[in-house]
Amino acid sequence: MFRPHPSRQPVVRIHPAARHAPLRPLRLYTSRIAAGFPSPADDHLESPLDLNEHLVAHPAATFMVRVQGDSMLGAGIRDGDLLVVDRSREAHDGAIVVAVIDGDLTVKRLRTSRGRIRLEAENPAYPPLILREGSDLVIWGVVAHAIRSY
Repeated sequence: MFRPHPSRQPVVRIHPAARHAPLRPLRLYTSRIAAGFPSPADDHLESPLDLNEHLVAHPAATFMVRVQGDSMLGAGIRDGDLLVVDRSREAHDGAIVVAVIDGDLTVKRLRTSRGRIRLEAENPAYPPLILREGSDLVIWGVVAHAIRSY
């Protein structure tokens, strides 16, 4: 299990989710929306929706960071997306993590096998980052959600 090193200082400015003012509750419709023709009979309102309840499981351990680049396209993470990262989640094989490798911040898929660790991009244009003897790896957290604007 990988945990963030508590003495590490961030190399980029991060915004802990707990510092932000609570989001204003939004209305949630009980019916699901079809990607085709909408049905006017299904417009039943449920209780207000608080995005913090859905996106932030551990407020004290959660931060957000904006993605730069296209190395994670195959995982549905695009340039400009906002990632919700949970530092309390276990970084297991296959998890998408925010990590610092030898001082460089990145988001990649964590792969472990036979005692070896590598961080894989989800874009064939980028080779995997294979950790070698003496490499410094710090897992800052596990990506819980990606938020995209259109």
